[in-house]
Parts: sequence; C-alpha cells; structure tokens
Amino acid sequence: MNCEIAQRLMAANDPALTEHVLTCPSCMIGTHASYYEAPPGLERKIRQSLRREKDSPSAWRWLALAACLLLAVSATWNVAQFRSRVDPERLLADNVLSAHIRSLAGTHLLDVPSSDQHTVKPWFNGKLDFSPPVKDVEGFPLLGGRLEYFEGHPAAALVYGRHNHTVNLFMWPAAVPTAAGAQTRNGYHLQHWSSNGMTFWAVSDLNETELGQFVSLYRSN
Repeated sequence: MNCEIAQRLMAANDPALTEHVLTCPSCMIGTHASYYEAPPGLERKIRQSLRREKDSPSAWRWLALAACLLLAVSATWNVAQFRSRVDPERLLADNVLSAHIRSLAGTHLLDVPSSDQHTVKPWFNGKLDFSPPVKDVEGFPLLGGRLEYFEGHPAAALVYGRHNHTVNLFMWPAAVPTAAGAQTRNGYHLQHWSSNGMTFWAVSDLNETELGQFVSLYRSN
C-alpha cells in the first residue's frame, strides 16, 4: 500500500483506516486490483524460444555462407600477395635445381645414353618442337640426354660429366630473353643465359669456377 495517509493511520492503529480505504481511490485500486504470477517455466520457455530462433538452421546456413565467402576472399588475397612477392627467376631456379637433384637421386638421368652428339641430337626429333644444340665440350664428356618440363613446356636436358660430377644443361625456347646470371643453392651452382631465342640453365655441384668454364666452352663452340 503506497498511500501515505493510510500508512499513518495503520501505524497509529486508527479506526478511521477502514473508512479511508473505502473512500481513497489509490487504496481501492491497491486493494481490489487483481495480481497474477507468471506460470512456472514461462521464463525458461521464452528463453528457449529465443535461442531456437537464433540457432535455427537457416541462420546457421547464412552464417556459414558468410564465413566461407570471407575465407575465400582472404585466401585469394593472400595468394595474390604471395605471388606478387615471389621473384619469377627465383621460382624457375628452384624448379631447375629440383629437376637436377631428382635426376641424380632416381634412375631417370638419361633417356638416351650416348657420348655421340650425332646420336643424342636426333633422339629429340619428334619429341620437341625445337632442335637442341648438342655440342662436344672439351674436358666435359657428353653422357647423353633426356626430356624435362619447365614452365609447362617440354625441355631438353643434356648431361655432361666432370671428375665424377654431373652437369645438367637444360634448354628450351625463350619467350623473353633474360640477362645472364649465376647463383648458388644448397651447395649447387647454377648459371643461366639466353641465346638465339633459347634459355639455358647449367646446374652442378662442381665448384663455381669449373662450372663457369663449362658454360664458356659450350657457348664458344
């Protein structure tokens, strides 16, 4: 009961309290108004209903779709950023070195084992859309040749020897001529150059001086 007059009369145990309650609008509403308590479990049911709405399959499908789209966009952007930072020459050098190491580790060093350039050169006929320049190089005996693939195109691999070391000389038509260069990777030396519309890569674990000598002799023949 919020009526101040009624509260004072009640505190004083005044007999006028009854008459006041019957004539005071505020007291009459407080006395005769109906009050209802919520049924047991109503609050729990309302909360469960709200959770079902939030966790409905359609809501989850939209959330999953949004997450997938965000992931795809993020992955595409990251790949593009990664590719933009990768030096094409470095990537090609990695592929050339991998081909050299595979040839030494496996059994596919030679498709045509021969020290005769007139045997090795014709072997490539019909297998390549270019004629590889097979040359004799003094001090580096020809061992043979095989097919390789670089940048999605077939390439020729000529194999030369030097004191129990192997030199792989890869070659294929060059879309764009590149400047000559040399580098060392994991103990292997690589030298590359362009000539007459062709790209050449020489790879070996020979010391850098001897590999340079091989390249100079091959290019001068």
